[in-house]
Amino acid sequence: MKRKVENYIVPVKKNEDYIITIDNMGYEGEGVGKIDGFTVFVAGAIVGEKVLIKIVKISKNFGFGKLLEVIEKSISRIEPICSIYKSCGGCNLQHIDYAAQLEFKTNRVIQAINRIGKLEKVVVHKALGMESPYNYRNKVQLPSSNKNGEVKIGFYAARSHDIINMENCYIQDSVADIVVKLTRQWIKEFNIQCYNEENHKGILRHVMIRKGSKTGQVMVVLVTNGKSLPYKEEFIAIVTKKIKGIVSVIQNINSEKTNVILGDTCLTLWGKDTITDYIGEFKFEVSPLSFFQVNSVQTEILYDKVLEYANLSGGEVVLDAYCGTGTISLFLSGMAKKVYGVEIVPQAIENAKINAKVNNVENTEFLVGEAEIIIPKLINDGVIADVVVVDPPRKGCDKTLLEAISKMGPKTIVYVSCDPGTLARDLGILNELGYITKEIQPVDMFPQTAHIENVALLKKTEK
Repeated sequence: MKRKVENYIVPVKKNEDYIITIDNMGYEGEGVGKIDGFTVFVAGAIVGEKVLIKIVKISKNFGFGKLLEVIEKSISRIEPICSIYKSCGGCNLQHIDYAAQLEFKTNRVIQAINRIGKLEKVVVHKALGMESPYNYRNKVQLPSSNKNGEVKIGFYAARSHDIINMENCYIQDSVADIVVKLTRQWIKEFNIQCYNEENHKGILRHVMIRKGSKTGQVMVVLVTNGKSLPYKEEFIAIVTKKIKGIVSVIQNINSEKTNVILGDTCLTLWGKDTITDYIGEFKFEVSPLSFFQVNSVQTEILYDKVLEYANLSGGEVVLDAYCGTGTISLFLSGMAKKVYGVEIVPQAIENAKINAKVNNVENTEFLVGEAEIIIPKLINDGVIADVVVVDPPRKGCDKTLLEAISKMGPKTIVYVSCDPGTLARDLGILNELGYITKEIQPVDMFPQTAHIENVALLKKTEK
């Protein structure tokens, strides 16, 4: 029986139970099935399963169901190793074995390329996974609270700002578990007031931990609501005594009413301003504000694929259009004649210049500004890139940037993306501008989550 919801008719009713067969996977890894042709998304369900659900939300074209019972299990279903997995929003695919996770992510890229990019005959390779898909994160940022006398440090629950208290996490480096335990003890012992989003009061907002995967160096950052930080000497004494490899304790000040975690000001309370780490042979000084890929093992695989697709012979000019702190630029520099890095964030460019100097790289030039403005200036100065690399944020590239790149006319474009949807959109635009996507290699930078990184190779069509 169909029911009217507001001004539309649907075949389900909120808070009623239904049995549904899952025949697809959604963007975030949720199961997707149909009830009388009406699409329902079910978090925690897997393709091929028959499940009992409760309808919890209804819109015009689809609804959401809460998984109550798995009646017929998929062979890909496994028991999550984390005790708080169902409540924590840190990861969402632990109930699926890793081979099936990689298959889902590969298919997600294929579907995006076909549906959004409208591209055919693009080779999408199987996602490159990890040998051990746990404890891979070299950085973690955790909110804190101490409402009603209970100290909580952990990830937020899915789609909320309710902190799920965490004793250990299976996707972050184990040193973070120790830091969390010690920080919680410090908060309790010295009655440190954690930040309250509702009234903008309290001191400690977040705890951030960074670890050099190659060096083992550890940085602990306390993000505070203002400059005041009582009992900081006691905190330093606790963590420096208990944490192996610690070289840096930093206070980051963020007094804004915002969901942005870090503020602009960092005060080094103890030790160094940075930690040192390596990607391949290149050395990087990593500050609290530095962008640095969180999965060091897969980053090398990703960058090696960028270098392979760039196919440099030593005489090429390369443009890195979203260079950040210069990590990809440095990887390309050893095989290129010259690399120009462009980035809108001035501090990132300063870090890129330092990273080039630290690694004795002399054939890079880093420029501050919007790439779509810098590229025409480079063309006017006689600079024509043979290869362009783009690694934009999740929102993808502005169309004006893609048009500017096409006017420069590189023979090869290598597009690195953390979002299959915006990647597909931009590849469709580049196709109209005369660039054919030859192949895409997904790289799993974030096991146990639905995120997937991609490297796409595009070639200029011959007229």
